[in-house]
Amino acid sequence: MADGATLPGGDGTGWGGVDRAVWRVVAVVILGAVMSVLDTTIVNVALETLSRELHSSLADTQWVVTGYLLALGAVIPLTAWITRRFGARRVYVTSIVVFTLGSALCGLASSTTELVVFRVMQGVGGGLILPVGQTILVKASGPRNLARVMGAFSVPVLLSPVLGPTVGGVLVDYVGWRWIFYVNVPIGVVAVAAAMRNLPYEAPEDAGRIDLPGVGLVACGLVGITYGLAEVGRSAGDAAHVVLPLATGTLLVVVFVLRSLRIRQPLLDVRLYANRVFSAASLTMFTVGAALFGSLVLLPLYFQTARHQDALAAGLLLAPRGLGAVAASLVVGRLIDRAGSGPTALVGAGLSLVATIPYLGLGAHSSYVMIGAAMTVQGFGLGLTFPPVSTAAYRALRDDQVNDASPQLNIIQRVGASIGTAILTVVLQQHLDQAGNSAARAGAFGQTFQWVTAIAFVGTLATVVLLLAERRNRITGPVGPEHAGMRPAPVAETG
Repeated sequence: MADGATLPGGDGTGWGGVDRAVWRVVAVVILGAVMSVLDTTIVNVALETLSRELHSSLADTQWVVTGYLLALGAVIPLTAWITRRFGARRVYVTSIVVFTLGSALCGLASSTTELVVFRVMQGVGGGLILPVGQTILVKASGPRNLARVMGAFSVPVLLSPVLGPTVGGVLVDYVGWRWIFYVNVPIGVVAVAAAMRNLPYEAPEDAGRIDLPGVGLVACGLVGITYGLAEVGRSAGDAAHVVLPLATGTLLVVVFVLRSLRIRQPLLDVRLYANRVFSAASLTMFTVGAALFGSLVLLPLYFQTARHQDALAAGLLLAPRGLGAVAASLVVGRLIDRAGSGPTALVGAGLSLVATIPYLGLGAHSSYVMIGAAMTVQGFGLGLTFPPVSTAAYRALRDDQVNDASPQLNIIQRVGASIGTAILTVVLQQHLDQAGNSAARAGAFGQTFQWVTAIAFVGTLATVVLLLAERRNRITGPVGPEHAGMRPAPVAETG
């Protein structure tokens, strides 16, 4: 990769030895990331209110969440081609505009149908924000600053799913459900202005003709997988709503991968997985994402159903995990520089695994102090896991491969999160159905966390694979285009 893009207003070294202009790019990308990630969870606490005030069933109202996720899954694969064709800054600004406009229209919606349509519009913008933003970050920071930049960027990404239910609860309880969408409007306006002023210009490249068959295969495949997973907890394994879309979606993705290996300019360069470090990092993203987002679903439900807390209190009780992530962000960059990405990720995943053990004994009277301490350690561990994994993945690639790598890492993490959430929701429901009293219902959460521990253990093993891949890469050298079958590197436009 290049050692950094040409940035506007570079005026000396800032915090952590990174140029202040780079930190301004980080701040701009964080604004967009917070909006996109926050909106995946902020609506969850408002579903009952939306159902009541828009006079629709919960089965119909849940499409406010599912429609957003489906739009994200459909648009992310287009990121690499769109970024090459129009330039990263232009695409990033446009995606924020679309997201912000969709947010305003959601707040004005007068029916469930309108709200779902406008949420899909939000998802189209939101699906581009995170991968394009990460592409800009990687190119702007360069290899030397990447560890510190990714460490800082990971904090809001880890905090947003935790803060989502809290922010949503406050807005719904005190100012009304429409404000869970209106709150994005001023943030979006500021983000657009800041992006135009601070993001580096990147000239459009010759992206070639878009791979339309590839678009159809991967978009429909990811939508099928996302829809099937979203229906797992609601349809109890019904073939029409779960098995058929999951099987069809998986088949389409497999066909997409096989086809991409045979054509010259695929929509996504799946040959990147021939790079052993990138492949190991992707596996870690998938498994750790499943454990993280799965537990993010369980704990709020535990606080609300077993401990009878309201949405706001449940959100606040999740704060220790965020505090742990913030603490990790202060040291993770230095740890990566000194110990390497693989060892740092292994320590982080190991801590996250150990922190799930106290959850196995959850009951109706479990100590909030114990739960909070476990969440703090878990948050610290996750804060030591995601930044080094991302750093390892991007450092192993050429600069021209970043456009393809960023959407693929986002897709993998989202699919992992969806699978983890679906599995744990079904397991929890089974245990709750078998529970005969309130104490047994509380204990059902501890039983379900056995699955979280198992997934976290697999995630820890994945970091071992990453560590070994990094060491092997240093000994034998990276897998080059002549070995991996990657297309030759064009001249990258980074200024």
